[in-house]
Amino acid sequence: MAKVRVLVANRPRLMRELVLATISDQPDIEILGEIKDDSELVEVVAESRPDFVIIALDATEKRPDICDVLLKANPQLGILALAPERNSSMFFWAVVNIQSQRIESSERGILSVLRRSEQYVHPA
Repeated sequence: MAKVRVLVANRPRLMRELVLATISDQPDIEILGEIKDDSELVEVVAESRPDFVIIALDATEKRPDICDVLLKANPQLGILALAPERNSSMFFWAVVNIQSQRIESSERGILSVLRRSEQYVHPA
């Protein structure tokens, strides 16, 4: 069974240490590393391809801006945001929204889709 791959990026240091202590002895979880500087997060996530990133939650129930950046580039990623001083945690993930629309069955219709033109799209 594959282990769940986790990157820990909480700040401050004490929070990172608490999170690491909580998950480090779990046999089904692999800690890929810890990020001490938020400016490295996007690059390290791109390189290590974790299943989850654990970050700090700055404001209760407000999605941190970094979530949008990370989830846009890594839609399979789960982000766990923690604010223990407020006893608050949030889980963020992306949902792929697959849509369809009927197109004109012609060279013009095919090319319009490839060029993202709505001119030759029929209503569904």
